[in-house]
Amino acid sequence: MANRKELNPESSPQAAYGALLRSSREQKGWKQDDLAERMEYSSTHISAVETGRKMPTFRFSRSADQALGTGDLFERKFREITHGALLEGFSEYVGYEARAVELRLYEIGIVPGLLQTREYAQVLADSAVQRGSITAEQAAERVSYLMQRQEALERSRPPLVLVVMDESCIRRPVGGAKVMDAQLEGLVEFARRPNTILQVAPFDIGERRPFDLPVNLLTLPDRTMVSYAESQAQGHVDRETASVLPMLTAYHQLQAESLSQAASVAMIEQLRRGTP
Repeated sequence: MANRKELNPESSPQAAYGALLRSSREQKGWKQDDLAERMEYSSTHISAVETGRKMPTFRFSRSADQALGTGDLFERKFREITHGALLEGFSEYVGYEARAVELRLYEIGIVPGLLQTREYAQVLADSAVQRGSITAEQAAERVSYLMQRQEALERSRPPLVLVVMDESCIRRPVGGAKVMDAQLEGLVEFARRPNTILQVAPFDIGERRPFDLPVNLLTLPDRTMVSYAESQAQGHVDRETASVLPMLTAYHQLQAESLSQAASVAMIEQLRRGTP
C-alpha cells in the first residue's frame, strides 16, 4: 500500500470518476488485476483511470458497470465528465443514437459528426477553443466523445445510416488541403458500406430544400421515432409522433430532390481531383 496514490475526487469530474471506480472495486474486495480481467482491460489501464491519468471512455464505462453490477452508474458519470463540452440535451440523444436501428441525418455547412475523421473533428474543436467558446480540455473531450459515438455504431448488427449533406458540407474547406482530402476520402469509404446511403443536396435545388437547419431522426428497435434539433444554446429530443412524422415526410422529400449516391460520390471525387 506504500505506493497507493491518494485521490481528491473534488479536484475534477475525471478524478471523481477514478475515486468512484477505486471505491467500487475495493467494496468487492478486488485488486486491479481482478477488475481488469472482468472488464477485459489491462490492470495498467484500470490504474490510469483510477488515478485520473487516463480519460475513461463510453465503452470502458459500460464495461465497468457490467463487471461491478452498478447498473448505468459509470455510464452516467462518463456523461457528466463530457457534459461540459456538449449542449444540454445532447447526452440524452446519444443514448438513443446508440440503440437506434436506423439513423437519418441532414447537415448544413460541416460534415456530420458521425462521418468526421478525427483530424477534421479536431480542427473544428480547436477553432472553438480559439473563439473562446470551450476550453482546450473540453475540446479534447468533444473529439474523444465523437470517436466513441462512431465506435458505438460498429456493432455486430449495425444500424442503417442514411445521410444527406448540403453541398456546402463538402465545399467548405476545413483544416487545409490534407485534412479535407482525407475527409472526402472518408466520405467515399462511408458510401461503400452495405448499411449506409450517402447523398448530397446540391445548391441548385434552391427553395425545394425542406430544411433550413440540421436534422437528426432515429428509429428505435420498437420502431418508434425520435428527432433531435439544436439551437445555439441547447439541444432538444422529441418523441411525439405528431411532430416527428412530418419531419420524416420532409426528409423523404429531401432525398428525392438530392443527388443519387453514385452522383454524390462522383461529385466528391471531382472535388478531390480539384475539378469543378
